[in-house]
Amino acid sequence: MTDKKVESLKGKLIVSCQALPHEPLHSSFIMGRMALAAKEGGAYGIRANTKEDIQEIRHNVDLPVIGIVKRDYADSEVYITPTMKEVDELMEVGPEIIALDATGRLRPEGVALKDFFRQVKEKYPDQLWMADCSTVEEALHADKLGFDFIGTTMVGYTRQSEGDRIEEDDFRILREIIAKAKHKVIAEGNVNTPQKVKRVIELGAYSVVVGSVITRPQLITREFAEVLD
Repeated sequence: MTDKKVESLKGKLIVSCQALPHEPLHSSFIMGRMALAAKEGGAYGIRANTKEDIQEIRHNVDLPVIGIVKRDYADSEVYITPTMKEVDELMEVGPEIIALDATGRLRPEGVALKDFFRQVKEKYPDQLWMADCSTVEEALHADKLGFDFIGTTMVGYTRQSEGDRIEEDDFRILREIIAKAKHKVIAEGNVNTPQKVKRVIELGAYSVVVGSVITRPQLITREFAEVLD
C-alpha cells in the first residue's frame, strides 16, 4: 500500500534520478538503471522527472517515487509541475508523492499557489503532495495550505532566496521550518555529503533527498578536474 511505502521513507535517503534533455544521461532507460543503482546503494525512495522516466524506474525498482514534471512556460518562472497538464501526466503513472513548486511566484496564466493547490486537491483528493519551497515563509504557507510534505528544494534558486543555502548556520532555515510546520519536512538542496545527510535527519527532517552529487557524473567529474586546472 502507498501509505506503508511512504512510511518507509522516515529517516531514510531518497535519491533524485533526473537528467534534462541537454544532459549526457538524458534517457528513461538510464534513469531506470540509475534508480536500481540507488536502491542497491541503500536508497529508500526516488525523485524523478516525467511520466516516462517514472514508468521506466518502476520497471526496475519497487520504491516510493516523488514525481515531478519540469516544463518551462513563457509567462512564468515556475517550472516544477507548473500546471494541471503536468499533474495529469504524472497521475497516469501514479507516483506516491507529487511535488509542486510552492514558492510565492505566480504560475502560468497568473495562477497563485493557493488556487492551484485547491484545484489539484479537488481533482485528486487521495494524492500526496510535496511543496518545493525556497523560504521559511513559503514553507509555512504551504504547510497551512495542507501539503503533506514540505521541502527545502528551492532554497537559493529564487530571487527571494538569492544567496541562501540550506546548509548555512547548521541548517537554520530547515530547523526553523521543522520547528514551526505541522506537516513532515523533507530536506533537499545542497545536502551533498554523508555528514549533512546524517545531520538533517538528526535535526528532525522526515527524510532527505540527494541528487546531483550521486546522479550527475558530469558535475562530480568537474570537482575533481577543477583542482588540476
